Amino acid sequence: MEVFTSVKSLRQYLDQQVLQQKTIGLVPTMGALHKGHISLIEAAKKDTDIVICSVFVNPTQFNNPEDLAKYPRTFEADRAMLEEAGCSAVFAPSVEEMYPEQPVVKMNFGALETVMEGASRPGHFNGVGIVVSKLFNIVKPHRAYFGQKDLQQVSVVRQLISDLGFGFELVICPTVRERDGLAMSSRNTRLNAAERAIAPHIYRILAAAGEDLRTGRQVSEVIGWAKSEFAKIKEFTLDYFEVIDIKTLLPIEKIGPAGLNAICVAAFLGPVRLIDNIVF
Repeated sequence: MEVFTSVKSLRQYLDQQVLQQKTIGLVPTMGALHKGHISLIEAAKKDTDIVICSVFVNPTQFNNPEDLAKYPRTFEADRAMLEEAGCSAVFAPSVEEMYPEQPVVKMNFGALETVMEGASRPGHFNGVGIVVSKLFNIVKPHRAYFGQKDLQQVSVVRQLISDLGFGFELVICPTVRERDGLAMSSRNTRLNAAERAIAPHIYRILAAAGEDLRTGRQVSEVIGWAKSEFAKIKEFTLDYFEVIDIKTLLPIEKIGPAGLNAICVAAFLGPVRLIDNIVF
């Protein structure tokens, strides 16, 4: 497995692969990898000849400096996991390599960035849009792989690809969960033992709410019930619990056709902010 830290060296490598008519899959990550990330690598391996995984903690998408400082950085462990998974190459640039100058371009994704994560983390999706655009331009993939756990990010990236005409396929892979239902996340490593034991309640409440909605219970009733469930657990501070249209991300009062609805949640467990969703 190759490891690149500069754009120039990665491009030289990729140019050689393209000359050999090989297809390229990109898996963008911020490191601290887990089985969810590896599932993206495995999906990319099935579809493409060369799999590039980027490992870069992107400062422009953090609106909380403390969150950026505490974000786990485990490159050697990440490297070992990727090599074992059969990843072709890792792109692990420095901040200076990705941002020789502070970007001044501002991206606006309209309603997609004004709800949920966008409302709670102003400027977050501008940072996501910039770094993802840079990675797309550097790697020029045939396919890019993202996880459903970051559902709003997926919608933003889909809009970005469409509006800027990148012309490759976006592949969305299912959320990978621990045995107790907790969605795998790099932030889980920041939970202490007591918090980790409580964390699966997020998925328990999500799953129960989804089942209630499928059986015809009113959206407002389900949201009220879910909020009351979180309120019973003093360690949680609920940020949002929304039932949305999967295309617009806007709240809905009535469930639409199967596969076009989602429940999205964000909650603080101690100092750690966790997100999850289900699509139904």
